[in-house]
Amino acid sequence: MTLEQLRIFLAVARLEHVTRAAKQLNLTQSAVSAALSALETQHGVPLFDRVGRGIALNEAGRGFLPRAEEVMRRVEDAARWLADLRGGETGSLRLQASQTVASYVLPRHLMRFRARHPGIALSFRQGNTAQVLAALRAGEADLGLVEGRIDGADFETEMIGGDRLVLLTAPDHAWQRASGLTAAELARGDWVLREPGSGTRAQFDEAMQDQGIAPIRPVLELPSNEACIAAVETGHGATVLSALAAAPHLDRGHIRAAPFAFPERLFHAVRHRARHQSRAAGLFLDLLHER
Repeated sequence: MTLEQLRIFLAVARLEHVTRAAKQLNLTQSAVSAALSALETQHGVPLFDRVGRGIALNEAGRGFLPRAEEVMRRVEDAARWLADLRGGETGSLRLQASQTVASYVLPRHLMRFRARHPGIALSFRQGNTAQVLAALRAGEADLGLVEGRIDGADFETEMIGGDRLVLLTAPDHAWQRASGLTAAELARGDWVLREPGSGTRAQFDEAMQDQGIAPIRPVLELPSNEACIAAVETGHGATVLSALAAAPHLDRGHIRAAPFAFPERLFHAVRHRARHQSRAAGLFLDLLHER
């Protein structure tokens, strides 16, 4: 099989459409169909079910898909390694960041990097911490930027800053009338929390565990900081968010910080130990460490 056949296979598998894949690859439909047919004939294994005009991966194709993706990731990694040897302001950098870092820390650094290194192509995706680590493991990102503690011997981390969680409620919530709150009181409250896998949720659970409190079962789990804020603005429940994420909402006065101090949490740049760190990734790390 050839790399071109793999490239065509992956495009058709993603789009489940020969014509759209051909357009994306800037090839003719007949060239795409011929490449798929040659791949299947060469190995004697059909990879797609063709029903009328439709095309979809069959069982063999679904099994072949992650192997083809891994081959192409290794090809791309090799190309980045050669680009580093060539030197100069070229190449690409694929970043993925968790929500708080993506929204409140990363944008200014992206703009500075773009101005300083215009020849390096930047791509960026947002996810929660677990999704960022999964992308690093799969070779879909060169560098991750996350909040909270990172477990796993396959990752190298560098601290790039930090902030604290803030306990937030509506202004008329009973906790706003307290001079101080205990962890036991928090355990009895109604909570709106980020989803499991987010750095915010992991640090909150860890802080409660350090106080001897079992994991809290929230009344709602929501996938974004803004959704958590909107829920507690109704006057029901409490949430915790990064101080950076909470600041603009506190300024508007729709929510207030309640009197409970959480420990500092750190932001980290993360990369996979087994994968080549490109020169572009090194340049971005240097920029993050500048004051």
